Amino acid sequence: MSQTSTPLPRQVADAYVDDLITLDPVTGTYLGVKESSSRLPDLSPAGQKRLAELQRATLAKLDEAERRPGADSDSERRCARLLRERLTAELAVHEAEESLRAVGNLHTPPHSVREVFTVTPNATDEDWAAIAERLRAVPTALAGYRESLQLGLDRKLFAGPRPTATFIGQLTEWSDTGGAGRGWFEDFASAGPEALRAELDEAARTADAAVVELRDWMREVYAPTVEGTPNTVGRERYARLSRYFNGTDLDLDEAYAYGWSEYHRLLAEMKREAEKILPGAGTPWVALAHLDEHGRHIEGVDEVREWLQGLMDKAIENLDGTHFELAERVRKVESRIAPSGSAAAPYYTPPSEDFSRPGRTWLPTMGQTRFPVYDLVSTWYHEGVPGHHLQLAQWTHVAENLSRYQATVGGVSANAEGWALYAEQLMDELGYLEGAEQRLGYLDAQMMRATRVIVDIGMHLEMEIPADSPFHPGERWTPELAQEFFGAHSSRPADFVESELTRYLTIPGQAIGYKLGQRAWLLGRENARRRHGDTFDLKAWHMAALSQGSLGLDDLVDELSQL
Repeated sequence: MSQTSTPLPRQVADAYVDDLITLDPVTGTYLGVKESSSRLPDLSPAGQKRLAELQRATLAKLDEAERRPGADSDSERRCARLLRERLTAELAVHEAEESLRAVGNLHTPPHSVREVFTVTPNATDEDWAAIAERLRAVPTALAGYRESLQLGLDRKLFAGPRPTATFIGQLTEWSDTGGAGRGWFEDFASAGPEALRAELDEAARTADAAVVELRDWMREVYAPTVEGTPNTVGRERYARLSRYFNGTDLDLDEAYAYGWSEYHRLLAEMKREAEKILPGAGTPWVALAHLDEHGRHIEGVDEVREWLQGLMDKAIENLDGTHFELAERVRKVESRIAPSGSAAAPYYTPPSEDFSRPGRTWLPTMGQTRFPVYDLVSTWYHEGVPGHHLQLAQWTHVAENLSRYQATVGGVSANAEGWALYAEQLMDELGYLEGAEQRLGYLDAQMMRATRVIVDIGMHLEMEIPADSPFHPGERWTPELAQEFFGAHSSRPADFVESELTRYLTIPGQAIGYKLGQRAWLLGRENARRRHGDTFDLKAWHMAALSQGSLGLDDLVDELSQL
């Protein structure tokens, strides 16, 4: 291939996205590619192999592209370092055959299969015809997933019993949503047009039957086989997975110590705020329990959705032009209620590439109809505005100046979660947390992210609890101790705490990225502030930072410091 015909890194990255969408129509749907709406990915070992082959081929093309004149420009260099880091990390996970034991309460292939229907276009009969075809593809997709798990069993690559049991429970709920006698897919398809009623109902029943079949296999074959397997993963697997989620090779001992330092700092601050709410409460969580009963709250599911929408609308109105400069299409974000059978944590889905589907926040109600405000305000600054929505929607808005890859599928979890946690702190710095009630809720959320670092690293690596800990000093972490510690230092109810610990066992190394990512964002901001001195412009820095696309944590600090 001649020098002139060799693509630059951004072209290599965007070609990779095109090829990825062909293999993974779930990704295509999230990007708003209409042709993806009727298909599902191959979740079998053969499908995983094809994806790895694409990643290796793309890295080889990147080697050539980086030698081309012009590849050293800032835009090309930034894209190349992201693409290389991401594909290398993804291949390491593939080669360790992690996909053969992808079982847990979120981010598994069946979760993706179900959740993609919530963002599939459904405005027209044509859209619903594509949905019917996608419903008919569910059995094959779940069969491919089961083939991968069976190969994992054959190779003694087991998921832990606790994530397995939780996943079986979720499949049971999906198969009979809300005890109404019909499965989640039938419930979803019931909103379709009458002209396609028979077709949709039949396809949905087939999809629900595949869920039941997978549930029964998991219960009768998989669970008995993995019984007695450790729920934790050990240092080697943890290091590999934390690299994938954080975009850097972490010093895990340093990160664990940092989690403890943040724990002590936040605890002291929480005690001061708690004293304002309930003098003599003893612990901040006694004051938070008091707020559960006597603090401000929202009654009703529809009412809390509308209230959260208003919170985000107000934040956009107040922040645009002062601390951010937002394009009109970035200003739109929707509040939604998460489908039943979801994990307990709220989440966000970004807009489609053309913004025809806006960014959306999702609240799992867990059967509740009464919602205390103190733990929602900072959470929606995290999930919505100025958190995930402003970052991910801005990436989409400036995709033409980046690459499609940087703006979409190249995202690093710790970058995005770190920005969202930074956004919570920013709103505190700017005075948007009203009174001790909201501020204690914010500090409780920050504490949750610090304890995540402690327990996620601690239990997977069986670290020793420090001597200055008020909790079991000198002992080694276990999942049971982690759940007890997390529950004692969180205002969240028991079912949330249980779901969270299962999450950490399901996706080791992901939960630490919130606090470590926040640290990276703050360090980058401080470095830029020192470099500019009195001329530092926070609004300009925010917009430049949000317009550079995704990066792993080491690269992120480097780039933020130069803005």
